[in-house]
Amino acid sequence: MKSFKQHSGLVAPMDRANVDTDMIIPKQFLKSIKRSGFGPNLFDELRYLDEGFPDQDNSQRPLNRDFPLNQPRFKGASILLARENFGCGSSREHAPWALDDYGFRVVIASSFADIFYNNCFKNGLLPIVLSKDIIDSLFIALEANEGYELLVDLQQQSVNLPDSSSISFEIDAFYKQCLLDGVDEIGLTLQDGGQIRAFEQQWRKNSPWLFDAL
Repeated sequence: MKSFKQHSGLVAPMDRANVDTDMIIPKQFLKSIKRSGFGPNLFDELRYLDEGFPDQDNSQRPLNRDFPLNQPRFKGASILLARENFGCGSSREHAPWALDDYGFRVVIASSFADIFYNNCFKNGLLPIVLSKDIIDSLFIALEANEGYELLVDLQQQSVNLPDSSSISFEIDAFYKQCLLDGVDEIGLTLQDGGQIRAFEQQWRKNSPWLFDAL
């Protein structure tokens, strides 16, 4: 998993509440578990005017020109600004996979669905919760300023604005350290692989009857 310390990037808007995981990545794309290749189908039903399906040539599909990610001013965006209850619906881990594969490193919203929020940290994506008033002000600034960028500093837990002001955010200390180190729970466990193997060997030696059937 990629580590996260600081990230500066162009901001794109998702100006609607209750964006569910089926809107983030529709159900027909869930057959693959490779964690990659989902970026072209992120927000598929909003980005395209036809119905998408796996392994389709997306370059030939008709685009919804009104959708922000199809507009030139948001090309290359890596920070997504959203509204409340982002990532609600089913618990599919493909949702953060699709956001990451597209190129997003940060999602800022006034609230997130719990499972989606936790899944973000497991995949190197930083979800930031800010108050509704601050989110409103960011949407206004984003609309008024083409090329609007933010600098996110995880170590300092701050979102730094173009006018040099900053906004602090809260984050669980465990998840923060995992992102800084670039590890998920499995990776964190594997850091103690030597001790785990030593324990298993000693356990087998002390209680061999437990392993007779293995």
